[in-house]
Amino acid sequence: MLFMNRLIAVVLVGAVLGYMYVLFKKEAVGAGDIILVLAVLGNITHIITHLGNMMNGFIRMYGEIEEGLEEVLVPHEIDDKKNARKLKVTDAKVEWNAVDFGFDDNQVFDKFNLDIPSGQRVGLVGSSGAGKTTFVSLLLRQHDIDGGEILIDGQNIAKVTQDSLRENIAVVPQEPLLFHRSIRENIAYGKLDATQEEIELAAQRAQAHDFIMELPEGYDTLVGERGVKLSGGQKQRVAIARAMLKDAPILVLDEATSALDSESEVKIQKALHELMVGKTVVAIAHRLSTLREMDRIIVLEQGVVIEDGTHDELVASGGVYARLWAHQAGGFLT
Repeated sequence: MLFMNRLIAVVLVGAVLGYMYVLFKKEAVGAGDIILVLAVLGNITHIITHLGNMMNGFIRMYGEIEEGLEEVLVPHEIDDKKNARKLKVTDAKVEWNAVDFGFDDNQVFDKFNLDIPSGQRVGLVGSSGAGKTTFVSLLLRQHDIDGGEILIDGQNIAKVTQDSLRENIAVVPQEPLLFHRSIRENIAYGKLDATQEEIELAAQRAQAHDFIMELPEGYDTLVGERGVKLSGGQKQRVAIARAMLKDAPILVLDEATSALDSESEVKIQKALHELMVGKTVVAIAHRLSTLREMDRIIVLEQGVVIEDGTHDELVASGGVYARLWAHQAGGFLT
């Protein structure tokens, strides 16, 4: 684009000068006329260059926005049911009633039952393939179940609009989805009409405000493609600030601290505890230390609840969770 701008300017100047030379040879114009035309040409080429730079910036910005929207506005793979209603959440109680689900020949859940009362913080524990990730994907209705029902405040999530379902569930994943815009815009994705005051308050609660203010452009700092200019802990705190701004009644933490170093994890844990206040929470974590303060811990094995209780109760029982806890030493499940 820059090359084209310069080429157009050079061609224009050359053409005009050539024409003026012909007129000068015919004595149709004088030296003063040529000087005047050159001055006007200077202004015109400046305008062309400026417009070209603006167009170049617009094209670059459009590409960045398009890329971000492709990642953020993922089309629903599951269609809304006919006459689907908007989900109305008051208590955020979650119920799984005789849920069946599987991938091809792999049955993950068979008549699975689980009740999560309003405001309860639940940790899901289990080895790889136990059903933890599938649990979250079904709660978000990324797949339709084969049988049974999943209810939120008594409403079958298969019969509500997916937009309203996801409006009421905030997710903090292991690898936050950030797009190449400013930190302000990335946080505000949780609430598009948020004021600067609301954005900064969310960042403060997420332990993010201080590091943001140390950046060259503060909240206007561009984070780079997928947040490449930020550390893992910083990206996670931006994602938590976004979830705080969204303020959904149900919160899902999917390995939210597993990729962080110990120093970053301490800051993230403070932010997560602030985020969980007053919400129904489902948390998946390999670091069992992050689940210790949960109201309830559920141990899954091949899609079946094999243990259910508080951290202290499960450790005292001497079962699977107790062995995992003892095995961790540093609080990390391998």
